[in-house]
Amino acid sequence: MTHSAIDIATPSRTKDIIRKHGFAFKKSLGQNFLIDMNVMRNIVDAAELDTETGALEIGPGIGALTEQLARQAGRVTAVEIDRRLIPILGEVLEPYPNVQVVHGDVLKVDLQALFQEQFTGVERVSVVANLPYYVTTPIMMKLLEEKLPLKNIVVMIQKEVAERMAARPGGKEYGSLSVAVQYYGEPELVCTVPNTVFIPQPNVESAVIRLRVRETPPVQVEDEQRFFEVVQASFAQRRKTLWNNLKARYASLCGTEALEQAISEADIEPSRRGETLSLEEFARLSDAIGRALNKS
Repeated sequence: MTHSAIDIATPSRTKDIIRKHGFAFKKSLGQNFLIDMNVMRNIVDAAELDTETGALEIGPGIGALTEQLARQAGRVTAVEIDRRLIPILGEVLEPYPNVQVVHGDVLKVDLQALFQEQFTGVERVSVVANLPYYVTTPIMMKLLEEKLPLKNIVVMIQKEVAERMAARPGGKEYGSLSVAVQYYGEPELVCTVPNTVFIPQPNVESAVIRLRVRETPPVQVEDEQRFFEVVQASFAQRRKTLWNNLKARYASLCGTEALEQAISEADIEPSRRGETLSLEEFARLSDAIGRALNKS
C-alpha cells in the first residue's frame, strides 16, 4: 500500500498540519493529539489487527493513529465529532482507500447500524481510541452494553481510570466501574503515557488499556440490569458496610428481614464492604436480592 513517507504522529508534521489548516484546539472537546510513534505502535499492536479485522476509531483528530490502523486493518471507520477536522482527515487519509471518516458524536451514533454499514464481511472489529477523559466511562459502557462483535477495545485514557478498570477486589481502586468492565471483558494495562507526548499537554497522566471483549460474561446472572443495580448500590457510600448500603436501597422495597435473608442466602457477610466482593459474589447477591424483590 502506498503511503506518505512521513508519519503524522511526529511533532513537526502535526504542527505543520495544524498550521496549514489554521486549526485551534477546543478545550471543551478534550483535544490532545499524540505525537509519539512508540506509543502509537503500542496501541496498534494491542489492537491485534489484520486484513480480516476492522477497526473503529473514536476521535481520530488529524488522523495520526488512523493512518497506522489503515496499514494493519482491513477496514477502518473513524468517528469524529469536530466538523472542522473532517476536511483535514479527508486530505491526510487520501492515500488509504480502506478508511471511512464519519462525522458524529459516538454517544449519539447508532452503533449497530454503523457496524452493518461499515463492517459487513469483516470477522471482528477492534475499537481504538484516544479518549477525552470526561467521556471515557459513558463511551466505554455504550460500546460494551450494545454487545457489538468486538474483539478488543484499546483506549488511551486517564491513568487512574485505567487503574480502576483493571483493579482487583480488595483495593481502593476497585469499584462499580471495575465490576462493569470486567463483566464484559478482560482488562490489561498496556503502558502508561507521560503527558509530554501530546500537543497540547494534558494535566493528567494517561495510560493505554486493552479490554479483550468476552464472548460470554464470566458469571451467569438472572437479571443483568439488577446485577449492575446491586453493584452500584453496594458502592453507593464507600465507607459504609454492604448492609448499610443495601438497606438504604432495598429495605423499603422488600423489607429488612427479606433483605437480611437474601444476603445470607448469597453466603455473604453483611459487615463486609462492596470493594471486597468478587464478580461471583455480586452475581449471587443480585440473584438473591432479585428473588426477595419478586416475592414482595
